[in-house]
Amino acid sequence: MKLNKCKILITGCAGFIGGALALRLVETTSAQIIGIDNMNDYYDVRLKEYRLKRIIEKDNETKFEFVKTDITNKQEVFEIFEKFKPDIVIHLAAQAGVRYSIENPDTYIMSNIIGFYNMLEACRYAKEKLGFTVKHFMFASSSSVYGNNEKIPYSENDNTDHPVSLYAATKKADEVIAYSYSKLYGIPMTGMRFFTVYGPAGRPDMACYGFTEKLVNGNKIELYNNGENKRDFTYIDDVVDAIVEISKSDLSAIKDEVNYRIFNIGNTNPIDTKAFVSILFKALKDVGLIKKETLLNEHIIAREKQPGDVDVTYADVELIQRSYRFTPCVSIKEGVRKFSEWYKEYLTY
Repeated sequence: MKLNKCKILITGCAGFIGGALALRLVETTSAQIIGIDNMNDYYDVRLKEYRLKRIIEKDNETKFEFVKTDITNKQEVFEIFEKFKPDIVIHLAAQAGVRYSIENPDTYIMSNIIGFYNMLEACRYAKEKLGFTVKHFMFASSSSVYGNNEKIPYSENDNTDHPVSLYAATKKADEVIAYSYSKLYGIPMTGMRFFTVYGPAGRPDMACYGFTEKLVNGNKIELYNNGENKRDFTYIDDVVDAIVEISKSDLSAIKDEVNYRIFNIGNTNPIDTKAFVSILFKALKDVGLIKKETLLNEHIIAREKQPGDVDVTYADVELIQRSYRFTPCVSIKEGVRKFSEWYKEYLTY
């Protein structure tokens, strides 16, 4: 599919992955990009505004249009489909965070279940009432659906029936609901299980950004499970590369009974959080945000394992490599260095 001729709707376009994807598309294609986001205050809204500003600054051909709305508002979602008639929908809007889901479950049900359902219903509404078909519905899932999977690395064929957090449960539910809509209404769908995405303009509630803020400000960081949890940290550019390649798919050639697929998108090189913090600490020193004489041990507090945490995430990416020749290429050291350079620049924003 030639993206230059497409109208692409991105939900969560002021979020971390959505913002990076929209920026890439306005820089490299002439596609019409419709971005929607509710700009909620789960974390500092100024970061979301920063992401939007970057997209608009790069949009020399005025092909990006932003609509502030909430996907839980079904009527407004339908009106967006009526107005823009998107060819491709890349649904990235969601309430993120494992630990936050324990404290605020209502938010996850509304955004990740009701909001997701509204997006699927809009695709059905387009086909049955508006006279056009969404050629490809892509949606964000998560490595958290694997729970504490004993088989390593995680494969798309592994059992995902035992989520250990409500966040993971909502993502598993999305996958199942999407499958049923694809089968019932013939909507081509692709789910993307992201593995611990990090990089410039990342979310403050995630490890890379959160650890950085504390280290730069001279505060202590808490390493749960004594820092032994392993994560498959995946750099944002690799993630966007994968999404763009998937979005180019011409799924009309697929003759399966149900036009539905799931892909892992990860780095395939998990490291424990202690090692990650060590790499980050060095990078922050190198860019001058931490004094050279500062010792890392002075800033670490070991904690017990938290409810909802999994021991390891590790992506088997053979399926996406075979389908798209996708291979992550940014090492953890390079990615952390790029994040540290961005963070130093962002401090003056």
